[in-house]
Amino acid sequence: LPHHRSAPCEHNMPWEEDIDFSEDKYNEKCGIFGCWNVEKAAHTTYYGLVGLQHRGQEGAGMVTSHFKDKTQANEFRLHRGHGLVTDVFTSEDVQNLDGYHAIGHTRYSTAGGKTQIEGFQPFCVKYRMGNLALAHNGNLSNAGELRNFFENQGVLMQSTVDSELFLHLISHSKRSSQLDQIFDAMTQTEGAFSCIILTDTCLVAVRDPNGFRPLCIGKLAKRGPGGTDGYCLASETCALDLCKAEYVRDIEPGEMIVIDMNTVKTGTFSSLRLPAKFGTSQCIFEYVYFARPDSRIFGEFVTKVRRELGRQLAREHPVPEVPAGDPLPVVIPIPESAAHATLGFHEESVRMGRPCTMDLGFFRNPYVGRSFISPSQELRDLKVLCKFNPIEHVLKGKIVVVVDDSIVRGTTARQLVGLIYAAGAKEVHLRISSPPVTDPCFYGMDFPSKEELFANQYAGNVEAMAKWLRVTSLGYLAPEGLVEAATRSSGTKHCFCRACFTGVYPVPVAKGKDEW
Repeated sequence: LPHHRSAPCEHNMPWEEDIDFSEDKYNEKCGIFGCWNVEKAAHTTYYGLVGLQHRGQEGAGMVTSHFKDKTQANEFRLHRGHGLVTDVFTSEDVQNLDGYHAIGHTRYSTAGGKTQIEGFQPFCVKYRMGNLALAHNGNLSNAGELRNFFENQGVLMQSTVDSELFLHLISHSKRSSQLDQIFDAMTQTEGAFSCIILTDTCLVAVRDPNGFRPLCIGKLAKRGPGGTDGYCLASETCALDLCKAEYVRDIEPGEMIVIDMNTVKTGTFSSLRLPAKFGTSQCIFEYVYFARPDSRIFGEFVTKVRRELGRQLAREHPVPEVPAGDPLPVVIPIPESAAHATLGFHEESVRMGRPCTMDLGFFRNPYVGRSFISPSQELRDLKVLCKFNPIEHVLKGKIVVVVDDSIVRGTTARQLVGLIYAAGAKEVHLRISSPPVTDPCFYGMDFPSKEELFANQYAGNVEAMAKWLRVTSLGYLAPEGLVEAATRSSGTKHCFCRACFTGVYPVPVAKGKDEW
């Protein structure tokens, strides 16, 4: 554990770097939601998407299915746009999206243009088998290969988003039934995909055989026409909570389930299994950072796992000991995602006989967005102060142990350390509840390039990283400790993907993948 003294005076100097908070955190790709046989399905889907807003803020969309008596046929209605869910949908928009069935999507892009509305989901098409709408969370690792195949066949692509490939695979399938076509399409894709598909007769949910991204089933008791039961699907259970749905279970890795009117009558789901090629590898970063702490994913509550990560971190990198009579170290989280790991870190530190207090060292302004009007050269520090303001009486004269979930480029962490010293801290020790991130993700997360990642800029030299961050010591959770803690606390029988920490990718990534 690197440990060195830093002169507090150098932390009081103006910071040299500009900072963009939207680029100094990892971003989830998207969130998906769907419901079947629900009165005012659009309203339920709207609130489900609000619950999943943290998984994507660039845009949102919704498709509803409405049976028209005049034509005796289903009509699919689509609405999508840029911005947050509350910006994309007005009350009138939601009112016009009538029907008992719906799917929705919140978007953060890495595979496809960020401003291209054609790439916003859900996708909605009509082909020889009827209507079809699709929402996808993840990334296809064989997207380049599939795209080249279709382009050579003369297929016109409407976007640069890999999710569109599902539509072409389904429409080109030689299978006779629509469900068989969907299953056939899913067997030809590799990588990360949790999908919700709405057809004229059913709602289909699919999770890739590796189980990279979460997806769960909820029940909306007596919320359908005539007091019948409705059902919903969501990336995380926090969306079910907002819709007052009962959690039923997770969709298993490699499982394809069908919800239709027979489900409404019997309460049972049709279930099929995709062939597995590479084993299971659920994304461990969902537990570390991405998922909401009040969600249950991969079968366990996120907050429970994050607390255990904090406990493991305390075992590996304890709170520094202080002489008798000196003020106890204070443990603080970087708000908001590190709060639960900090609770576990403090609990375990006290249990181990390393006395310390725990407090909130920063006020995080919830009203500041992702971009700022650039201040003058002399007031660059306002950029970080707009977002985080240190609480001086908590930090002054103290040995401060800061807990965070991860470090991306390091610029935010360095500036926050400067704020803590400026508030009068004697020492600053930084503890990270995940290992150093060394490799980009190809399975549905928006990571910087390998060269931009903080750990790679110092070739994994923790002491050099600590010196640049200006911290007294820096401790990362070991990869083995991360997996052990996550497995122990979640009780999962499945394995985890940790490619971003090791560079070992569980599903091969085709050449040219960076173009998607």
